[in-house]
Amino acid sequence: MTTGESPLPAQSTTSNDERSRSSSSWSERIIEGLIRLCGFSAIIIITLIFLFLLREGAAAFLDVPLRQLFGTRWYPIEGMYGLRPLLVGSLLVTTLAIVIAVPLGLVTAIYLGEFAPSWQREILKPLIEVLAGIPSIVLGFFGWLVLAPIIQNLGAPSGLTAFTGGLILAYMTLPTIISITEDALYAVPKEYRDGSLAIGATQWQTIWRVVLPAARSGIVIAVMLGLGRAIGETMLVLMVTGNAANIPDLGIGAFFQPVRTMTATIASEMGEVAQGSLHYSVLFGVGIVLFVITFAINTLATRLVGGSKRRRGSQL
Repeated sequence: MTTGESPLPAQSTTSNDERSRSSSSWSERIIEGLIRLCGFSAIIIITLIFLFLLREGAAAFLDVPLRQLFGTRWYPIEGMYGLRPLLVGSLLVTTLAIVIAVPLGLVTAIYLGEFAPSWQREILKPLIEVLAGIPSIVLGFFGWLVLAPIIQNLGAPSGLTAFTGGLILAYMTLPTIISITEDALYAVPKEYRDGSLAIGATQWQTIWRVVLPAARSGIVIAVMLGLGRAIGETMLVLMVTGNAANIPDLGIGAFFQPVRTMTATIASEMGEVAQGSLHYSVLFGVGIVLFVITFAINTLATRLVGGSKRRRGSQL
């Protein structure tokens, strides 16, 4: 009588493999479901925030005529809710901050990514990222006690001006712009640089014509994040811009006059208004305007980055 190998071990192995694949499939489905839930939860939270703002601030757009709502006077005691001074103040401070921060941030990032020795980069990069964590109120105290007197001594009517706020905001947004831009430059493949240098281009030509275009999407993101932080800053601008809801005179002198931003208005007045009053609703209306501006900036950044990637892909 001959004995053959029993088929049971093979069947048992096959059964174990099927159970393992089934368990792995369920695990993957659970993880995929959690990832989707996290993604949708972010969208849901943003939507709920906007709906809350809309519920509380709808009366501002229904009860106040648009001509008055976007008028030139903000004086709630007399029922004047003109948002134009707040929009102009935010525009002046943010524009100055970005005009200062973007060139400085870009040049610093280029130095760190393309010229600085590794030991310098290892020291400066963490230091810059630490600067991003300085509380805004600390920078506000610095601007109020140190920078404002200097500006006033230079001939400005007051040291608390849009220029003061723009300078401090520029310093505040610099770490974000530098860090993200340097990461974008570092992500450009080394082969791009080597190929450009191999055909006779100088290092500056390589940076200007090869590295910067390749890192354009990351640079745009850095600028937009810096812009978003500048627009949304509250305590700093509340302390150093003079907090005056007036439209400055036209010209370069507008930067040396006190202004008030939208965020500063919400912070300074929300604690003093009666809940459900028209003034309360108008402050939430200011929040809606801020939300829409921020959403528009993020949408523009997404379109610019997407367009840059499509153009680069079509060229390859």
